[in-house]
Amino acid sequence: MRPILKSNKLDDVCYEIRGPALEKSKQMEEEGHKIIKLNIGNLAVFGFDPPDEIVQDMILNMHGAAGYTDSKGMFAPRKAVMHYTQSKHITGVTIEDIYLGNGASELIVMAMNGLLNNGDEVLVPAPDYPLWTAAVSLSGGNPVHYICDEQAGWYPDIDDMRRKITSNTKAIVVINPNNPTGALYPREILLEIIELARQHQLIILADEIYDKVLYDGEQHDSIAALADDVLFITLNGLSKNYRSCGYRAGWMVVSGEKRHARDYIDGLNMLASMRLCANAPGQFAIQTALGGYQSINDLVGPGGRLLRQRDMAHKLLTDIPGVSCVKPKAALYMFPRLDPVMYPIADDQQFAYDLLAEEKVLVVQGTGFNWIAPDHFRLVFLPNSDDLTDACGRIARFLDGYRRRHGRG
Repeated sequence: MRPILKSNKLDDVCYEIRGPALEKSKQMEEEGHKIIKLNIGNLAVFGFDPPDEIVQDMILNMHGAAGYTDSKGMFAPRKAVMHYTQSKHITGVTIEDIYLGNGASELIVMAMNGLLNNGDEVLVPAPDYPLWTAAVSLSGGNPVHYICDEQAGWYPDIDDMRRKITSNTKAIVVINPNNPTGALYPREILLEIIELARQHQLIILADEIYDKVLYDGEQHDSIAALADDVLFITLNGLSKNYRSCGYRAGWMVVSGEKRHARDYIDGLNMLASMRLCANAPGQFAIQTALGGYQSINDLVGPGGRLLRQRDMAHKLLTDIPGVSCVKPKAALYMFPRLDPVMYPIADDQQFAYDLLAEEKVLVVQGTGFNWIAPDHFRLVFLPNSDDLTDACGRIARFLDGYRRRHGRG
């Protein structure tokens, strides 16, 4: 019979966070091995529970969650999101500018589907959260990766961004706080990005899903609060700040220069209607989450579990010979660098496979985040202190063996 092939739209799409290495780890678990999974920021499996108030409100409202809602979402949670944008100093946002989605991920794809024609280009950071690159490709566009500079704290290289703008460029993606690096961008960098968008009439798509997971007293500036003459699409949700990944409750806010974007907004409305609505139980969690006690502050503040584990993971990793890492200011991840002289890695996917096979630790290789060289990997620092110490010890042992096998010991 004629083989049934996947769509060629998937040729340039990858999502290594749940890629082949994860499948290998599942096979190993079926064989009886215990795997330490540091590949995904799934907070619940590491004992980070959502606030009880959110859970109780969802339970109380479940009987009213069986019907379709408005295609953009229920009024009360959208109103809560509107108030949240006001607290972030984003001006001019109305209820009609807010779309609720099955997590921010659905809305990322929707934003790209509504915007791009075949051959349109979008500037995406390298490294990036790979869904952004995939969403551009699936929408017929070409992702063009601008470099974030590790030597400058993983801030975007504005000159590189400028060089890569062409007549086909439609938008700039800004992931702040950043996944996978944990960088938090200062206001001056954001203003430079806005100026590029202004000069070239580009849309800014801002992924701010970690805007409350901040360490050492850092503050987050929403880029959409810094101008009103550029079109901004800001995405956020409950997954990380409120440890509610599985509730799939996210939102998208359209702000700034909307007058010349009416046709695009019509397209977003059409796409929102086509998917009927976001899941209703997740919508019921939003108002309670945004208006309730912000327990994330206890986790990231002095003595908080996330802060302790960030500091522990950073020390354990950077104590390994040839491993360096910019200390994250935000989010849940480390993106350490392996000295290419000490660790001459040609294929970092194979490197991740070998680490999994030898030490039962699952990480994601740096090229899985569209990084340009096979010299980084990402891990989450969510496991408890004992498991984190064990995992980093296994990584250190594996790297020691790697150096010796390659004559770099």
